[in-house]
Amino acid sequence: MIGSILVVDDEEIVRNSLRQWLELGGFEVWVAGGAPEAIEAVRKAAPDVVLTDYRMAQRSGLDLMRDVYRIDPDIPVVMLTAHGDVPLAVAAMREGAYDFLQKPYDPELLSAVMSRATERRKLKRQLRQLANRVAAPDSINVRLIGLSKSVAAIRASVLELAAHDRSVIISGETGTGKEVVARALHDYGSRSSAPFVAVNCAAIPAELFESELFGHEAGAFTSARGIRIGKFEHASSGTLLLDEIESMPLSFQAKILRALQERVIERIGSNKLIPIDVRVIAAAKGDLAAESRHGRFRSDLYFRLAAAEIHLPPLRERGNDVLLLFEHFADAAAKAVGRPLSPLRTDDLDALLAHEWPGNVRELKNVAERYALGIAATGRTVGEILRRGDNGDVAHRSLADRVSVYERTLIETALRDSDWSITAVTEQLRLPRRTLNEKMAKYGLSRSRREDL
Repeated sequence: MIGSILVVDDEEIVRNSLRQWLELGGFEVWVAGGAPEAIEAVRKAAPDVVLTDYRMAQRSGLDLMRDVYRIDPDIPVVMLTAHGDVPLAVAAMREGAYDFLQKPYDPELLSAVMSRATERRKLKRQLRQLANRVAAPDSINVRLIGLSKSVAAIRASVLELAAHDRSVIISGETGTGKEVVARALHDYGSRSSAPFVAVNCAAIPAELFESELFGHEAGAFTSARGIRIGKFEHASSGTLLLDEIESMPLSFQAKILRALQERVIERIGSNKLIPIDVRVIAAAKGDLAAESRHGRFRSDLYFRLAAAEIHLPPLRERGNDVLLLFEHFADAAAKAVGRPLSPLRTDDLDALLAHEWPGNVRELKNVAERYALGIAATGRTVGEILRRGDNGDVAHRSLADRVSVYERTLIETALRDSDWSITAVTEQLRLPRRTLNEKMAKYGLSRSRREDL
């Protein structure tokens, strides 16, 4: 069973028609002839989704939605409306309706909307479970958020490796959370009360590496007016993260290797050996083993660092973790500014899942925070935010990105010019209806957005 749906309509023929179609699609379906009966069903059974007609004899779908949200604000409510009720349905969405469909509805589109709505309901349940698990501020679940198998494995590795004092290499694309994982390894280990020091190797000029990491004595060179304590000493008894270690010059890698082997360093301008007690964690954007095989990174240093390795997958490979993380970051941002968080709609979810997230979790957090603020200048919907965030120098985009921008523009223009007649657009662009629906979902285009385009 995909999920449970409560269908509410005061016309028995419509109720039965909806029930038959949705049951064929694998849903468990309950029906109600009006708001009072529907509210009783919500209290007793807690359906995953409520699908209700807007106009009913006793109470409207909008009144029903308000009652449902008083019982459980996480149940998605989808409206069925006649063509003339579209402005009312848009107003309902501003109050929190998940989506609306016009009569006569497209059965396949109905199934797709119900599937996404039940997925959202499951996501909300997962968020609540996560919130219960992260009630303690130091919980590993709030550090490394996700329900995918890959993230669960990473959490287990962190807890296991934190108990040891071995060096660790963390690999992953930019923005996947390498420093977050490194910090967790430190905080859950025996060195947690000592300093955690992060060094971005890509930001240090080659001639300053030795001074930055090992320190220098006063007068060691022209600008050395006093003693400088290097990062190795500063991290004494704690953890030193060498981020983007693949950027470290080969000439300096030998000195790092010696420091790790001998457990001593020398400040520039001094002959005194200074013992060091520090756990070293290295982070790399690429495959450090491959870099060492090709001579771009010292293999002996790689093997010294690689007592253990953790690979962080890109966000695009983490499935619904995208939605979970977005809700987490957006909710935190909304609470920080003291404003309610607008519920995600169908095309918002589509846009989140369709995006490639080249900036990974870092990019997602930025988009979530902008969504929570809801500022028109940066976009109020996920699709708008992503499109405006992509409006950089087109000349530097990939061919695939440029084709996507062009394709979206063509579809959006055709929809606007035809007053959102799907039939007219399929004929104009010579696209099968299913293909058009998929592309509209990909680019965050839906009838509910017609006023925004």
